[in-house]
Amino acid sequence: MNFALTPEQEMLRDAARAYLADKVPMARVRQIMETPEGFDRDVWSETAQMGWHGMAIPEAYGGAGYSFVELGIVLEELGRAVTPLPFLSTVVLAAGAVELAGDEEQQAAYLPSFASGELIGALALVESDGRWMPDPPEVSATPSGSGFVLSGTKHHVLDGHVADLLVVLATSPDGPDLFVVPGDAPGVSRTKVVTMDQTRCQASVTFDDVEVPATARLGSPGSAIETLDRLLDRVAVAVAFEQVGGAQRCLEMSVAYAKERYQFGRPIGSFQAIKHMCADMLVEVEAARSAAYYAGWAVAGDEDELRIVAPVAKSYCSDAYFKIAGDTIQVHGGIGFTWEHDAHLYFKRAKTDELLFGGPAEWRAKLADRLGL
Repeated sequence: MNFALTPEQEMLRDAARAYLADKVPMARVRQIMETPEGFDRDVWSETAQMGWHGMAIPEAYGGAGYSFVELGIVLEELGRAVTPLPFLSTVVLAAGAVELAGDEEQQAAYLPSFASGELIGALALVESDGRWMPDPPEVSATPSGSGFVLSGTKHHVLDGHVADLLVVLATSPDGPDLFVVPGDAPGVSRTKVVTMDQTRCQASVTFDDVEVPATARLGSPGSAIETLDRLLDRVAVAVAFEQVGGAQRCLEMSVAYAKERYQFGRPIGSFQAIKHMCADMLVEVEAARSAAYYAGWAVAGDEDELRIVAPVAKSYCSDAYFKIAGDTIQVHGGIGFTWEHDAHLYFKRAKTDELLFGGPAEWRAKLADRLGL
């Protein structure tokens, strides 16, 4: 394998970075995160037209047919700009669930709409115990007539307040199952919740006797936990790419400020403490990037190694991003703690990403289990 980007991948990275810098600069990010929806629909449509949404979706279903590495490049740039966009929830979570669990008819029904940007998706997993993969789920799917009736509440649903299609984990008589539910279905109520990271929205979603047809069940009966185990490995890698992008931007801000901020007649970057801190940040960024891209290669190649490298990437990149974001505030001193400076947006994203889909300790425990330790 080769960690160096191809000329085409470099063009993708440069184009994504230029677009986000032009359309969603930090001033615009601050405006968007104050809106009820929490994202810009024009940006959503334009990124779909540029092919970002269908990057890793097979061409047979309206996608571009690229690999997870190309998708990772886009995710890295989105993380670098802390872009408020339901991209992770739609492209990685909802579309990933349909791709892994859905039959051919379900894939044909939903994947083209995800690729075109017509559908915003969300994956509803978490319940009252706070676990990302509850087993068994509290939300019930009771057989009724030719379908099922869903009842219960899901929490921490990424972009659940705007999702056109919800992929819901529920307990049926066959065991844990995944169901696709329209976001505006009768009986579905959604409430946007206040979280630390205002650039990534979350919602609570309640299902009050929501009726769905039998065809709404994804995959074979009772197979949801196996599907989610595979999906969450992919999701862990996707988040790792975002974390690398954010960490890289924190490093760039820190180095730039260390060069321009003068104290005692000299730039603070000339002081040993700041110099060493920035050097350590660089080492952490490069190590995190290596972990994320190796895991992305494992996803793209459908390698068995993914079960090992996904926990490594998620746990290492989570720790690295959070530390780098904290050090960025230290380098900036007093101004780094203010609302006006962008450092706090990265710090809050780093903290929520650290806990997203399980914290580093959980992923390390998963790694130990998979290694038989």
